Amino acid sequence: MPTLRIAQDDAADELLGRDPLALLIGMLLDQQFPMERAFGAPRLLADRLGVDTLSAEQIAATDPEELVRLFQGPPALHRYPGSMAGRAQEVCRALVEQYDGQVAGLWADGPDGATLLKRLNALPGFGAQKSKIFLALLGKQYGVTPPGWREAAGDYGADGSRRSVADITGPESLAEVRAFKQEQKQAAKAARQASAG
Repeated sequence: MPTLRIAQDDAADELLGRDPLALLIGMLLDQQFPMERAFGAPRLLADRLGVDTLSAEQIAATDPEELVRLFQGPPALHRYPGSMAGRAQEVCRALVEQYDGQVAGLWADGPDGATLLKRLNALPGFGAQKSKIFLALLGKQYGVTPPGWREAAGDYGADGSRRSVADITGPESLAEVRAFKQEQKQAAKAARQASAG
């Protein structure tokens, strides 16, 4: 079982390390929200559902209004608990329909990196960038290393990079990833201002 240090909380990270669905939901929630809180949210969700491990079948079958209430907390599992509860439920329904409810079903048949990336891209709420980051996370920290995974993950798969959650192994690397993201935001902002001027 991998030892993850993404949420910076022992109980949350322990769940991420042994439950691929928790990791996938953390990745889903990692937008417009602090990384540690996004990846800490699956532990809170499991606690609120009264379970030790998340189940795609259970989340898929939960009454949508009840799931929104669980996401609302307090504390809320995301800045947008309603829409993210819906997305999490859509992802779980897709997993149930296509992979018997198992996240590991995405890679269990031994696809190459490009195929796994395509499967991640097909999940609700997973765009190209999020899929590449999750593929890099699987390869760098979860032991899922199909042939060509680094190439399929693009820059996120680069060894020694500090550009995404795939590279977070503790407080120091978290700070480095944050700094990289800030630099990217500043560069994008400068580019927008230059093109508008």
